[in-house]
Amino acid sequence: MKSKILQKINDRKIKVGVIGLGYVGLPLAVEKAKAGFETVGFDVQSEKVDMVNRGENYIGDVVNEDLEKLVKEGKLRATTDFSFIEDVDFIAICVPTPLDEHQQPDISYVKNSTVEIAKYMKKGTMVVLESTTYPGTTEELIKPLLENGSGLSCGKEFYLGFSPERVDPGNKQFKTKNTPKVVGAVGEDAKEVISAMYRVVLDGDIYEVSSPAVAEMEKILENTYRNINIGLVNELAILCNKMQISLWEVVDAAKTKPYGFQAFYPGPGLGGHCIPLDPYYLSWKAREFGFHTSMIEASMMINDKMPEYCVERASKILNKDQKALNGSKILVMGVAYKQDIDDYRESPAIDIINILKKQGALVDYYDPFIPEYKDKGDFHSGLNSIDKNIISSYDLVMITASHSSIDYQMVQENAKWVFDTKNAMKNIINRKNIEIL
Repeated sequence: MKSKILQKINDRKIKVGVIGLGYVGLPLAVEKAKAGFETVGFDVQSEKVDMVNRGENYIGDVVNEDLEKLVKEGKLRATTDFSFIEDVDFIAICVPTPLDEHQQPDISYVKNSTVEIAKYMKKGTMVVLESTTYPGTTEELIKPLLENGSGLSCGKEFYLGFSPERVDPGNKQFKTKNTPKVVGAVGEDAKEVISAMYRVVLDGDIYEVSSPAVAEMEKILENTYRNINIGLVNELAILCNKMQISLWEVVDAAKTKPYGFQAFYPGPGLGGHCIPLDPYYLSWKAREFGFHTSMIEASMMINDKMPEYCVERASKILNKDQKALNGSKILVMGVAYKQDIDDYRESPAIDIINILKKQGALVDYYDPFIPEYKDKGDFHSGLNSIDKNIISSYDLVMITASHSSIDYQMVQENAKWVFDTKNAMKNIINRKNIEIL
């Protein structure tokens, strides 16, 4: 089976299926198709499927012309019908892995996708989970579901592995195509064929590890490392504010050291799908072994409290004009979780808006990338544009995403007060009405 699959990979005769056409799945499907493999994208959201089939892109990291060309050439199509799984040879699972209301892993999307795959998969299929999850998911959950649902034996009649996604929305240098890939699989043969499949598609190095669990833990480590270090600088930012020291200047000074230091910066909280969520996956799994992840949980508490801290700081700024938070007009600039993207998943700016409103503030937002966002089932619309008259009408402007298209000089010149949580106005000389986190 291994030799036949390797030959089919070499001949570009593998048919690829990608489950989930979001920030991870669609770019991967495009790269598979560009490499010469006929690719089918599966998604439960018919609107995404329809857009792909029309060649209409909705993901920032995908080149519009690439998607349109691949669809027209018949190399890429999408469907909501999972029965087409029976036609594919390589399946990548790229579905969401959120937290539930109790901050515990919600792997229902992974489980449901696996059940559907098992109904239709055939002998010789490669299945790879790319969704971030807790160590053990591939072998403890997916493997038995696939074996029981299909009647096939893992390692003998199909291959199974885990290769964590490393998508960084908005990154100008590293995309799906050129980011190194880690691969762990159930058995040496599975690791060889899955790695071979990625090698012919991607330009980045393929790094093989001994098991899916190692690859799963590796992904958790990447983002927990960032969570802890961001927690450190956020805590120091609170302290430095009390000491009347700019932590931003401190970090810039520290990063001049050519070894032993990596710069992390404070912010209003953590956003995106990975960094705020992954440590919870690890902490949850650790409890199975009677282990308490004290350092990780401490950083999570600090980062989770940053939206509340930012609101407290906003209140103190308003007090300088003898204004209460209740009844004050506040403009939040940026609901994206990072600069120059249209992704607001887990954005701390939305938490800040909700807290401000709860305390009686009159809140609007402006984000050139996100004219509307959905939160708890409700849609919220932002301002279409900003000018000096709009800026001057607010008691406070809070910058929560440092979009490069915004004229910060104009904002400073017309705002009563600016609370800059991202140091977006670092180059503004007149700072009499600016406070930074």
